[in-house]
Amino acid sequence: MGDKTQIANLSLSAKSGSFLSIFLASVTAFAVVTLITVSLGGILGKFIRPDYVRVSAASLFIIVGLLMFFNKI
Repeated sequence: MGDKTQIANLSLSAKSGSFLSIFLASVTAFAVVTLITVSLGGILGKFIRPDYVRVSAASLFIIVGLLMFFNKI
C-alpha cells in the first residue's frame, strides 16, 4: 500500500497518460522537499540539541497517539 503521494501519482498518470511529465514532476517535487528538509535540519541542528528533538518528537508522538486512540482527532 502506497502513501498519499504514490496514490496521487498513480491517479495523475492514469488520467493524463503522460508518464514522463508526471515522473519528472514527482522527482522534482521530492528533490525540493528533501532539500528544504535537509537544509532546515542542518540549520536547526546548530541551535537545538538532539536530545531535545528526540524527547519532543517522542512526546508529540505519544500525545497524538493517545488523542487518536480516544477519538479526539
